[in-house]
Amino acid sequence: MSIRSSVAPDIVSADPTSLSTASAILRRGGVLVLSGAGLSTESGIPDYRGPSGAYSRNHTPITYQLFRDDPRGRHRYWARSYIGWPFMRDKKPNVGHLSVAAWESAGLLTGVITQNVDSLHHKAGSSSVIDLHGRLDTVMCMACGLRGSRDALQSRISSQNSDWEGVAKSFNPDGDVEVADAAVDSFEMVDCSSCGGPLKPDVVYFGESVPPARVSDSYAQVDAASSLLVLGSSLHVYSGRRFVTHAHKLGLPIVIINQGETKADDLATVRIDAPLGATLASLSDMSCCWPTDQPN
Repeated sequence: MSIRSSVAPDIVSADPTSLSTASAILRRGGVLVLSGAGLSTESGIPDYRGPSGAYSRNHTPITYQLFRDDPRGRHRYWARSYIGWPFMRDKKPNVGHLSVAAWESAGLLTGVITQNVDSLHHKAGSSSVIDLHGRLDTVMCMACGLRGSRDALQSRISSQNSDWEGVAKSFNPDGDVEVADAAVDSFEMVDCSSCGGPLKPDVVYFGESVPPARVSDSYAQVDAASSLLVLGSSLHVYSGRRFVTHAHKLGLPIVIINQGETKADDLATVRIDAPLGATLASLSDMSCCWPTDQPN
């Protein structure tokens, strides 16, 4: 299915001069992408800090300390995540993800550092991706470190809760949903099949540190790049903003495309405040590489 027709050119609201400058930087190649939640909102995944983000709905994400230390907190998370996982699993990459993958195929990108845990860059066909905050499609045991697929865990949970009735009230960016307390109480937990330890999504929670090797790899990517393209991130979280600061210290051109202000606007060579899909589609047109087909 062609995706070009799904992006109306008349909704591109970015300043033409800014788009032209961004396109010129992209065409030079050597571009490193840093992506955030704003890139995935057009796939139907809510974000935290966007115009209608979760913080505006008073949703507070679970912290690592709560997940680690509070069995009740873990129980609540897995009950909610059990309902929310199919919602996340079935989301498709949008024109923004597909554009990034097309730029990589055309040799314009050195790689992608993503703050997202939704795996949509992978689904779109990008191959050089650092999942800074991990991936929701993988789970790990907090006791023995064993990793496995989220789909396999979903099957185990389903077998254990065949008569359980939980109804989602709303969906959150972190892959869980709001569920009534009574439903949480009747939900049955599933633990590690190897050691019986507690399971955790293989993601970096609020209050948890990004693995040092992943940080080092990301810095190395910035060092090797000719420019940095920030897509859909407010850069409020230091774990992503530090790479923008590092790129600025290296004197790299920095293009930031995001709806709303970011914490690094003063470091940008080009700043575009506009919807991601239409803007990246326009950049694809100007840079002569358009993603023509949806991935399977």
